[in-house]
Amino acid sequence: MIQLKNIEKVYRTATIETVALNKVNLDIEKGEFVSIMGPSGCGKSTLLNIIGLLDEPSKGQVEIDGKQTNGLSDAQLASFRNQTLGFIFQSFHLINDLPVLDNVELPLLYRNVSSAERRRLASEALEKVGLSNRMKHYPNQLSGGQKQRVAIARAIVGQPEIILADEPTGNLDSNMGNEIMDILLTLNQRDKATIVMVTHDENMAKRTHRLIRLFDGSQVS
Repeated sequence: MIQLKNIEKVYRTATIETVALNKVNLDIEKGEFVSIMGPSGCGKSTLLNIIGLLDEPSKGQVEIDGKQTNGLSDAQLASFRNQTLGFIFQSFHLINDLPVLDNVELPLLYRNVSSAERRRLASEALEKVGLSNRMKHYPNQLSGGQKQRVAIARAIVGQPEIILADEPTGNLDSNMGNEIMDILLTLNQRDKATIVMVTHDENMAKRTHRLIRLFDGSQVS
């Protein structure tokens, strides 16, 4: 499902060169739930951004769902992301001026989906995360856990095969964090979504199928 070969990422300025990732090789099978852990600055988010086609490696090859992504145009990458990937962020990235239902619909605006169908799919996604009664609320009327549920609904509304989650429980207390993990595990087990999650929480990582550790840009396990 996801294959990375000899991935390197180097950031250069006029005076300094920073190696963010160094020869990372990774294979993630369809239906796996994988955690990525490591100290701050070790390259976790960079790796997730490369898997999510939000950034490109300095060297190496990225293959997702059997498709080589190296050399695709920006338009092709955007279309592939929209069809194949769902993103969940630590800071939610909701639009405060839009009701919950409209926030969840957003990824479908970039597809040829009718208004009625967008509403139906968004409603179903909110039902999956237990927020059917909050469709008309605005993000500033929700708790942190509810906002993250909306973010998950937005990520799954297009029925992506792969969900990428960057610290999805990082801004939540332990009880709410466990509830969010329960939702992700259900999406993995029931809907067979492949999930890659960056986390600092060892307890959350232990609930996933496999743990990948990074240190100074290199994969150590």
